[in-house]
Amino acid sequence: MATPRPEGSARDAHDPARRMIGDTSFVEYLRAHAPQMLPGALPRDPSLRVGADLRAPHGTTIVALHFADGVLLAGDRRATQGNEIAQKDLEKILVVDDFSAAGFAGSVGHALSMLTMFAAEVEQYEKIEGAPISLGGKTRRLSTIVRENLPAAMQGFVAIPLFVGYDPLEPDPAQAFRIVSFDASGDAVRDRQGYESIGSGSVFAKGALKKRHSPDADRAGAVSAAVNALWDAADDDSATAGPDLTRALFPNIILVTAAGTETVPDDEIRAATERMLAERRRRPGG
Repeated sequence: MATPRPEGSARDAHDPARRMIGDTSFVEYLRAHAPQMLPGALPRDPSLRVGADLRAPHGTTIVALHFADGVLLAGDRRATQGNEIAQKDLEKILVVDDFSAAGFAGSVGHALSMLTMFAAEVEQYEKIEGAPISLGGKTRRLSTIVRENLPAAMQGFVAIPLFVGYDPLEPDPAQAFRIVSFDASGDAVRDRQGYESIGSGSVFAKGALKKRHSPDADRAGAVSAAVNALWDAADDDSATAGPDLTRALFPNIILVTAAGTETVPDDEIRAATERMLAERRRRPGG
């Protein structure tokens, strides 16, 4: 009967990889043979950690703001895949129920799956319980859904929502409308400045809203502020699209008021866009 071969046998002595594993740590082995796999060598942007053949379309930019009658949610229409435009007419915002809406930035497939599931769960809760779920309950459930996507986010498929809603049971009208943003771990942060934006163009959109946003604006003023913010984002961020009058592609906009949710028609957004472009022609620098 053959006896087991002891460690450090003659075969191991002629195998450099076996000697390396036996004599050093795994980190040192990676440093010698695959340094690109070390944590410090990975790109800081998780989306760049995905192989080029696995990269999925990403969507940006979403803005939300308070106005006199409620809250507004808007998103541009572009999805990118690396340095290519993957889609020109993507809809990144959706109505969740009668008093809430959500948009997303990040991996399109994961985000749409998350928000579609979220809307279905909100509807199911209402049917089973016979009453709508509270705004706080919606926020907590969406937070959990985002947290459940964390393993995929760590692999590069980040999907971040922006949530807006109205709580009809809130006694203080000033607190009834809310804008809630999330990070990849599911942490929910309620906006306190009256506007918010997510996505690669968010820094430029926020800069525009800082100057143009007014919580006392009427519907037309709110739509104008959103259109201008997305234009400024598109002007400096290649992943954000400006309005396309030739193809009749304009930002999607949803309003949430005490009367319910409403999708702003394209004709109204076109009119706001044309007014904005006329102003920009007079002042090209903004």
